[in-house]
Amino acid sequence: MLNEYISKGGQRLRLGYTTGSCAAGAAKAAAEAVLCGRFPEKVMLMTPKGIELELDILHRKIERDSACCAVKKDSGDDPDITNGILIYVRAEKISSGVDIVGGEGVGIVTKAGLDRPVGDFAINTVPRKMIKAAVSEIAELYEYKGGFRITVFVPDGVQLAKKTYNPRMGIVGGISIIGTGGIVEPMSSQALIDTIRAEENMRKAEGLKNLVLTLGNYGDDFLSGYLPDISEKSVKCSNFIGEAIDIAIELQFESVLIVGHIGKLVKLGAGIMNTHSSFADGRMEVLVTCGLLGGCTMGALMKITECATADAALDIIKGEERLDDVMKILCRKIQYHLDAHGKGQLRLGAVLFSNSYGLLGITDEGDRLIKGISEEYLNG
Repeated sequence: MLNEYISKGGQRLRLGYTTGSCAAGAAKAAAEAVLCGRFPEKVMLMTPKGIELELDILHRKIERDSACCAVKKDSGDDPDITNGILIYVRAEKISSGVDIVGGEGVGIVTKAGLDRPVGDFAINTVPRKMIKAAVSEIAELYEYKGGFRITVFVPDGVQLAKKTYNPRMGIVGGISIIGTGGIVEPMSSQALIDTIRAEENMRKAEGLKNLVLTLGNYGDDFLSGYLPDISEKSVKCSNFIGEAIDIAIELQFESVLIVGHIGKLVKLGAGIMNTHSSFADGRMEVLVTCGLLGGCTMGALMKITECATADAALDIIKGEERLDDVMKILCRKIQYHLDAHGKGQLRLGAVLFSNSYGLLGITDEGDRLIKGISEEYLNG
């Protein structure tokens, strides 16, 4: 167990380590067993983050020409779905070099734009470097001049992958072996932002000039019914709208259309580009302002301030027969803040909906974008 901590949100949270660190540690132990005929009980592994890990080596087995072992993934206090799984490595001698391949439960890349080329195992670049460094250290220690074939496998990987972003991103048959720093920081948003970047890269590699973002499953479901031609190629950005737009600018997309439930997108009316509740709220304040400008009565506005959800506020506005007017005002505010964030570097628009009322509104630029994006996606 890693006894390193960080402070976030007033809490002391324990760090963990990545699947890449697990694979590198297991590879180091298996390589040593192949060369000297016995396993170490623990290995020391320096991560790219500069934190040294002491990893327990489990399920040790030496065969005639190979050695196999596992390291248990520890995500610390981060609620990672891979926490506690076993990452196995089999090491075999070869004439030269370090050949790293995947086995059972390690995914295959099927779409361009990800860290690895199409057809390769989803063992990312940094974990590969860590594995090569670890087994090279063992080779030098034992004055071994040959190479290693390293096979990484995860017996639970196929089932586990169904609960991750992998199938959506075009990684089939298992999980990815990942981690740019070797260390998992609890409650870190970086892993999700990296996933958004990878998906946007994939869409860019497919030749798309225009990008569609959804915020979650509700957005995906609505998009598949409202704009089925483009739903297959949307990118899910969760709460990280601002970061997703910034990545799109960096990748030189021409436009971004954001499709989301009003409970999230209403925050854009106040310029809030991260819609997680821990970051900022302002939903009712925005709706009260739009309701005031849209002609709602003072009594209705007072009721809105007491609402817990945007859907509840919509019911009040609907009762005032002002829903269309209020949504038009909200769309104008959202468009204003999107334009301010984009700074003219790309075109931005949004589509708002709710589960109860369906389509609620489209910003002016969003209306113009839909036709062009539909044509591009359909022809592509």
